[in-house]
Amino acid sequence: MATEGFQGFYVETRDYAATAEFWASMGFTAVFETDHHSGQWVHSAGGPYVFINQQNEDRELQTHPILGVADSIAFAPEPVPESVRPFTAQHWAVTEAIIADPDGRNVSLQAPLPPGERGIDADAHHDEKYGR
Repeated sequence: MATEGFQGFYVETRDYAATAEFWASMGFTAVFETDHHSGQWVHSAGGPYVFINQQNEDRELQTHPILGVADSIAFAPEPVPESVRPFTAQHWAVTEAIIADPDGRNVSLQAPLPPGERGIDADAHHDEKYGR
């Protein structure tokens, strides 16, 4: 089973407001924003979304494509890519795996949660991460 193609792009930034203004100037509009400086932006002409996420940690910023997968259990590409992290339930109600391309760049694979599996509670995740 192959992927369903590009769903979006994940973009980390040091300044959410400035990055949001940049993507707005490119024709993207916020479809939702969080209270912790992140949000999903779409273009009126369609195509992949951009998910902007502010990072305050002192580390290199990450950007990677997000590919859709219909079924995380049946997903079995050949040859098997290098796994950075196996499919794991996330707080945005998907299961996500991170694989590496041949040059070591991360690629996110996102699929619906398998039947009967619950994602991580978003409120609890944000409370833990942001100290609320």
